[in-house]
Amino acid sequence: MNILLVDDEQLELDQLEYLIQKKFPNWHFFKALDASQALQIVKQHDIFLAFLDIQLPGKSGLALAMELSHSYKMDIIMVTAFQNFEYAQASIRLGVVDYITKPVIEDELAAVLKKYERLGRYSEQIASALKIIHQEFSDKLTLNYLASKIHINSAYLSRKFHEEVGTGFSEYLNDYRLVQAQKMLIEYPDLSISTISERCGFNSQHYFSQIFRKTTGQSPRDYRLKETFR
Repeated sequence: MNILLVDDEQLELDQLEYLIQKKFPNWHFFKALDASQALQIVKQHDIFLAFLDIQLPGKSGLALAMELSHSYKMDIIMVTAFQNFEYAQASIRLGVVDYITKPVIEDELAAVLKKYERLGRYSEQIASALKIIHQEFSDKLTLNYLASKIHINSAYLSRKFHEEVGTGFSEYLNDYRLVQAQKMLIEYPDLSISTISERCGFNSQHYFSQIFRKTTGQSPRDYRLKETFR
């Protein structure tokens, strides 16, 4: 997977790369000293995860994060030496996945990167496939579409997906959609079951309810009531 590090201090870039590479030796790193360099890299490479320093010369890290989040699909983590609550709020509004402060402490960085540990064990092709599933699960995803996005044969992807993930593409997609649906049922109590079903990519509310009950032993409505009053 391709990782972008952006900081106007070369020493900070090298240190961050060293700390991340210790945990994920197979990741590929691209480093930029400002937003302009970062944008050139992003245009040429499919970036999975970006660490952006907030205080950059010229265009700020927050402005760069806004541009990247609007035009590209990648996870963004903001990094800054300033423990400023307003910066944290601005980062959250932009939809970045996390926010860490300098000097970067290895244990804190490891906590931020924990969600990527499983992806780090996969080949680049399967990691790319999983990234697309996680980002586009609400759409009508197919194996052929996924294979075309990562430029490999669909039969090969199907076999490789099962070998590395331990389950088939359709099963994984349905399981991931169900997990997201469970979250939405609790986090958005005003959304109807039908709306949640649609937003999670299921073909119909009936099929969604059927597979939800088969997996959890409860209907979506009963699950929401039980979790809400727990």
